[in-house]
Amino acid sequence: MSRIGKKPVAPVSGVTVTVDGQAVTAKGPKGEQTVVLVDLVRVESGEDGIVVTPIDDSREARSAWGMSRTLIDNIVRGVSTGFERKLAISGVGYRAQMQGSDLKLSLGFSHEVIYKAPDGIQLAAPTQTEIVVTGIDKQQVGQVAANIREFRPPEPYKGKGVRYSDERIVRKEGKKK
Repeated sequence: MSRIGKKPVAPVSGVTVTVDGQAVTAKGPKGEQTVVLVDLVRVESGEDGIVVTPIDDSREARSAWGMSRTLIDNIVRGVSTGFERKLAISGVGYRAQMQGSDLKLSLGFSHEVIYKAPDGIQLAAPTQTEIVVTGIDKQQVGQVAANIREFRPPEPYKGKGVRYSDERIVRKEGKKK
């Protein structure tokens, strides 16, 4: 039994969720999102929210059960509050700033890196060493944050680079005489 799958997706005020076969659509104040679920689960709308159940007791159906419930919960949370991922920049001369809607990064290269945000994603640089990625699609927010981090991942000796704000860098000891 899936502990996550057993819980219904609770209704959120201001968000309307419609179930049309295997397609679940959520409309809210931040926008609209749709997810199409696999045929191994059954989706029903009840008075206590959206309930996901496996179609049979096979291993594949039970595996898709919790994932499908989480995908529905993510679109409901995305259209109501949205998702946010924060990045921190550390290193001498490393900085980020907004250039219109694009993000301009100075990361120690001979050139500056210009990152254009995809549709549905907002980038912000409140300080020179902080980047905030926001959007309604959890997967897309995480992917954009990973793409920005990939330009200069944190190195283990001095910790310089772009890291997630909640990431802990395991430092290595340097050379000894």
